[in-house]
Amino acid sequence: MSSLRDWAELLRVTALFSVPGDSLAGAASVGRPGARTALAAGASLCLYEAGMALNDWADRAEDAAERPHRPLPSGRIAPGQALTAAAALTAAGFGLALAAGRPAAVAATALAGTVWAYDLRLKHTAAGPAAMAAARGLDLLLGAVATADSPAYPSGSGTAVRRALLPAAVLGAHTYAVTAVSRTETRGGAPGRPLAALGATAAIGALAGAGPFRHGIRSPRALARTALAGAYVTTAARPFLHAALNPSPPLTQRAVGSGIRAMIPLQAALAARSGPLAPAVLLTGLVPVARRLARKVSPT
Repeated sequence: MSSLRDWAELLRVTALFSVPGDSLAGAASVGRPGARTALAAGASLCLYEAGMALNDWADRAEDAAERPHRPLPSGRIAPGQALTAAAALTAAGFGLALAAGRPAAVAATALAGTVWAYDLRLKHTAAGPAAMAAARGLDLLLGAVATADSPAYPSGSGTAVRRALLPAAVLGAHTYAVTAVSRTETRGGAPGRPLAALGATAAIGALAGAGPFRHGIRSPRALARTALAGAYVTTAARPFLHAALNPSPPLTQRAVGSGIRAMIPLQAALAARSGPLAPAVLLTGLVPVARRLARKVSPT
């Protein structure tokens, strides 16, 4: 019988901490998070976990050769169980998004379609990193349109999408870089990818941390954004550099794991860009928890 730890490993529960920040960053681009933002975050969590289960189901033959310790090839979880979990989690995610409003349901449908297309078709193609980047961007947009589809925000989902496009693009760029590195994490030997990811991290950190000056003094929000952007660069840059200097599988896998955790301070910086600081502070508190749990269950 499968244990809770088996399912935690299949679903990469430690990586879940990188998901709620998508919705909070999207909500911050249009206003303050609310009840519909919480529904969008729940939908995001379900769809993310659906992607994890579907990923292992689709890669079960490859994992049997390269990662025989994974739950499916080791026999701890049956392939049919993983596929059923992926379908059930997708349905749950769509249901939560629908409860957040029609615009959120449309965004969740696009997100679910991207996740399934990536796992079943695009993962091992040149379009794989772009598909993953699109999924992260759509996840942030889901939080934005869910928050905006409320009497408190009469501007509507169209305005929400326009306001959220830049943070969605920034998060997507980081996701693209991490996904490109992850494509060689079981084999290693590709220093160019972590080196490119290192350059992308520096550029993204500079963009996320940039803020206006007033009479030579930065506002508290701008200072917080700069600090959070620095935490993002600190989390991601060193592992990418190590993987570039020595592209062995362990160091490449460590770089991917750090890249996933680095999404949290990046989301916090994006949330602080135009919204209240409370969501950014909340997200920052997830970083040490994610780091501790990653020592027990790998996020990759």
